Amino acid sequence: MDHMINTVRQYNWGSTTAIAQLTGVEPDGTPQAELWMGAHPTAPSLVRRHGASRPLNQVIEEGPQAELGDPVLRRFGPRLPFLLKLLAAETPLSLQVHPDLAGAAAGHKHENAQGIPLDAPHRNYPDDNHKPEMIVALGSFEGLCGFRAAPDCAELLDALNVDRIRQYGATLRSEPEESALREVFSAFLSEGASLVDDVARAVAREARNAGPHQAAFCGYDSIAQAHPGDPGLLPALMLNHFRLAPGEGLFLGAGIPHAYIRGLGVEVMAASDNVLRCGLTSKHVDTQELLRVITFQAAPVRVLHPTATDTNSGEATFATPVDDFRLSVVRPDPHRGAVALDSLAPQILLCAAGTVTVTCPEGEIALPVGRSVYAPAGEPVTVAGKGTVYRATVDVSFP
Repeated sequence: MDHMINTVRQYNWGSTTAIAQLTGVEPDGTPQAELWMGAHPTAPSLVRRHGASRPLNQVIEEGPQAELGDPVLRRFGPRLPFLLKLLAAETPLSLQVHPDLAGAAAGHKHENAQGIPLDAPHRNYPDDNHKPEMIVALGSFEGLCGFRAAPDCAELLDALNVDRIRQYGATLRSEPEESALREVFSAFLSEGASLVDDVARAVAREARNAGPHQAAFCGYDSIAQAHPGDPGLLPALMLNHFRLAPGEGLFLGAGIPHAYIRGLGVEVMAASDNVLRCGLTSKHVDTQELLRVITFQAAPVRVLHPTATDTNSGEATFATPVDDFRLSVVRPDPHRGAVALDSLAPQILLCAAGTVTVTCPEGEIALPVGRSVYAPAGEPVTVAGKGTVYRATVDVSFP
């Protein structure tokens, strides 16, 4: 078991205070967007081995069986299949989707054949993996996820009272839902700046007016202010607006359009960089590829809560349909004793509140808020104290 030294990633949408405050570091005024915990080659965590700090990806490459265990090694190969993050958004992120596994493999192969460098900024598929992800709020967390039902989209557009988008409301009401969503979303992406400006003014107006969509309009207004003139504002209006309370989670599968607006959360994802964007960003945008990958099906936001398999275990798990990661929350209670965690797969433990002690056969580590430890497969671990720990590991119940 190793204390982790993790890298803060600075993106312009990041918070200048949230990660620093959680980790007990003095803010330096820079936008700190993500704290990465894992073995991603771009910014691997450091762990102590043989008296020296070593990148975790190198440690795993040198001893994959000892670090990952046989089930994970057979299923995913010699790599840690997940990445754990603290994500702190002060301004809205890009409107994006992720490919499924087959699409990622095909896209990666195609771009390789074209000779596009893996680190090229216009590359869509730098790797061949899918990128399902999950966010769990540490405070109030706001974003957009999945399509509204077509009639709801039409109602929201009508509320803006902008003549030039009335035709889109009519389309959403008259055509079959999937084709209507596709037609309007695609058309919005090709609209000009003048309509975007008109809609932005209308959104700002409705954000000040009490009504059934006021909370959503406040979110869209944040997007318009952060990305003035960006055509991504228009298709964003078609997505469900959500707010997560602390401890609530949201899973995002392949093809689901989404954009985070603001908040601090724990995020876990499959280890991949494959992101397709269509707006609200200064990064590469590929609307045609996004339109090919996106799922044009309306669905409500499904907020997840962790479920304890054993009421006395002190651990509760968020159910997700992938095996690349399994996220749970561990809340030890001094009156109940230490929480024992299974050691079937490698795991990362992040303390999000309180102070806990993590113990393995070789010793123990005090884990204050914002700090994390890594334990390889086969290493029995217990958590004691009083606090909240997020545990990322691999679901080894796969066939």
